[in-house]
Parts: sequence; structure tokens; C-alpha cells
Amino acid sequence: MFCGLSAFPLTPMNERGLDEAAFVRLIGRLVTANVDSICVLGSTGNYAYLTMAERARALRLAVEHAGNIPVMVGIGALRTRDVLTLAEDAEAAGVSGVLMAPMSYQKLLPEEVFGLYEAITHALSIPLCVYDNPATTQFVFSDELHGQIAQLPNVASIKIPGVPEDPLEARSRVERLRAQIPSHITVGISGDGCAANGLNAGCDAWYSVIGGVFPTTALAITRAAQAGNAQEATRLSERLQPLWALFSEFGGSLRVVAAAAQLQGLVEDPCLPLPLKALNKEGRQRLGELIDELGLS
Repeated sequence: MFCGLSAFPLTPMNERGLDEAAFVRLIGRLVTANVDSICVLGSTGNYAYLTMAERARALRLAVEHAGNIPVMVGIGALRTRDVLTLAEDAEAAGVSGVLMAPMSYQKLLPEEVFGLYEAITHALSIPLCVYDNPATTQFVFSDELHGQIAQLPNVASIKIPGVPEDPLEARSRVERLRAQIPSHITVGISGDGCAANGLNAGCDAWYSVIGGVFPTTALAITRAAQAGNAQEATRLSERLQPLWALFSEFGGSLRVVAAAAQLQGLVEDPCLPLPLKALNKEGRQRLGELIDELGLS
């Protein structure tokens, strides 16, 4: 399940709680598109804003409605105690794997991050994906630390941030990491704007934000890269440059994909936890024009 397109859907919510009907619609859209896996409660899934009970409910809904598509769930939390509880919930719900970032308020030290993964992996009986997301955690993994964590039981994949734009530099980046980890552990790219570069450079998976709302578009890029057609994967990604530019303009992908889901009638407005908000009127208009112009689906 740690190869191909892993789609990361929103967890639609308002101040009253989860919008379960909208969440199920998003899961159903991914099942229909036949993505390779679904990851709920990642950063796009707003896991940090949910109560433990809300997280348990969302993952059970995902497993219930995902059909034969493997489900991975984010279990990051500020305290190891809570991560262990979330891991237990995940296993009880029947997920196929878990995703964990070293979430913190106080900046973590490398030995603390290793201790966190050591505690969780020894408690798990299902595979874990290491979530390397310095933009939100403020923690930067070294390849050496990745190599140490990769020796722990049940580690199956590493989700890395963006790779360099230059193809040779991108491949070198992936190869440096692979030299530190066992061959059975996959490497997945995040950062949608550089996903084609990552896949072409040898990444096994795309852990995708747009895959959660535009799965057909994301699958086209993924399948081209998997087929060895790097030129086509690059062309399809470059065609989406106006979308990647919107991500940068509005502080990341979350607000854009939330607005995209609203424009397609998949979720209601609001769908993000306050104080977060989707795009303003002008931004939505531009996004709507892009969706039509690019034929995103």
C-alpha cells in the first residue's frame, strides 16, 4: 500500500463537529477513482484540530466506506501517551497502516524523535509511514536519523518533503536517502508541485493533497511516472503550475483544496476548523476558473 497514489482527503468540519456525510462523499470519490490507498487524518485532514473521539470516529468511517482500498491514518499527537492510544484505535478499526509526524509545541531533539518512533513501532502490529514534514513540525530529519528509525520494527515507508527541481539533483536526493535505509522501505514524495519530479527520481509513492479532491488528475501523473514516461508526468504536472502557484500564494495547499471541494459541491462552507478559513471570494473565483480551464477531476 506504500506505492502509487496515496490520496489525502479533507476532514470536513465546522464548530459543531465533523461533517460525516461530506467526509463519506470524499472517501467514496476516491474509491470510485480507484486510488492506490487513502490516508485520512494527515495534515490535509486537520488531525491536530480534532479531539481523540473525533479522530476515532473519522477513521472508522473511512475504513467502513473505503471498500477494498487500503486505509492509512495519521496518529501524530503532542504526547507519546496519546500517540499510543491513537495507534490502538487505528489497529482496532482495521486500518492497513499508520502515518506519524513528530508533532510538537516545544521543538524536539533528534534523540527525542527517535525515542518517539521507538516507542510507537514496538507497540504496533501494522506498518508505519514516517512523516517528514518540517513545514509544520519545525523538525528537520537527517538522512542518518531516517536510517536509524528505519531499523525499527514495522517501519514501511518514509514520506519526504519536496525534492530539487533539477532531475539529476532530485535523483541524487532520493538515492542518498535510500543508501541509509533497508531496501524494503519505500520512499514517498509530498509537496504536490514537485511530485512528478519525485516520482521520476525514483520515489515509490505520491502522498498527495490534490489526490484527495482531484484523484483522476493525480492518478494520470502517477501512472505516467510508474510507466517510465517521465516526460508525460512532467508535462501533466507543469500544466498544473497555476494551481501550484495558488498553493504558494495562500500559505499552502489546505485552503485551496478546501475551497475546491466546496466549489464542486462535495463539502459545505465552512469546512475548516476556526480560525482556518478557505479562500476569499476573489481566490475562489480564480480557483473555479482554473478547475474549469484545466479540467481537474
